[in-house]
Amino acid sequence: MAIVLFDGIAYGMLLFLIGVGLSVTMGLMRFVNLSHGVFAMAGGYLGVMTLNGTQSYWLSLLIAALGSGLLGWVLERYLFKYFYRRHPLDQVLVSLGVVFVAIAAVTYLFGPGIQSFNPPSGLRGQVKLFGMGVGAYRLFLIAVGVAVFVFLSFLIRKTLYGAMIRAAVDDQKIAQGLGMNVSLLFSATFAFGCALAGFGGALSLGVLALEPTFPIKYLVFFLMVVCVGGAGTISGPFIAAMVVGIIDVAGKYYFPTLGSFLIYLVMILLLLWKPDGLVTLKRK
Repeated sequence: MAIVLFDGIAYGMLLFLIGVGLSVTMGLMRFVNLSHGVFAMAGGYLGVMTLNGTQSYWLSLLIAALGSGLLGWVLERYLFKYFYRRHPLDQVLVSLGVVFVAIAAVTYLFGPGIQSFNPPSGLRGQVKLFGMGVGAYRLFLIAVGVAVFVFLSFLIRKTLYGAMIRAAVDDQKIAQGLGMNVSLLFSATFAFGCALAGFGGALSLGVLALEPTFPIKYLVFFLMVVCVGGAGTISGPFIAAMVVGIIDVAGKYYFPTLGSFLIYLVMILLLLWKPDGLVTLKRK
């Protein structure tokens, strides 16, 4: 039971690392970005290429985050920003279009197969934790996830940047009247969310299968984390990711014939109970 719980938390942390960027774009910027998985996939492939070329795992994580953030910046400035005031259906269609273009491009460049990955020696095997052997890489994921959660909570709530984002979302005209460059602020925020997705995508190499269909295959899990947790919040997706991760792993372990169905049933019940998410973003 303890091992299942540990693996579920590790999986949940990974979902949080990737999905929290979607929470930022959907909740704070009010843009329905179903192409979020593309940036996670981009981070995964950038991580693999960097690791194969330099043999530096830590550099691969950095390149994955920066490269995905740059890709997000370009797409936001030259495509997505023209859909901010459009109907949500238009946002869904254009973001899904980006997904299918990305899948075709990655399949052409890298082929349809799963990318191989070998973690650094320090993150292989098992370590002792409270008297039980746990996977070193999954323990690393948990530590990184907690660190990112603390950092993002501080960034959004306690810094000038976080205050500017919240002000721009609440009333763009007043924010512009106060001298804020709202367009540039939104671009930076979107790029930051994409960088988080790329970082999570590179970390997912040790857990999730990286292939061209990655953005579609795991999209529903990222949406679960955001919708159940509460779009625009940091603590909401964190809690939801833990719930999704633990239930998904435990369900597949204890009820293998119902494991894939159980997580969707639980999510439906949670949304019926809390349709606005477990943690609701307060707007003035």
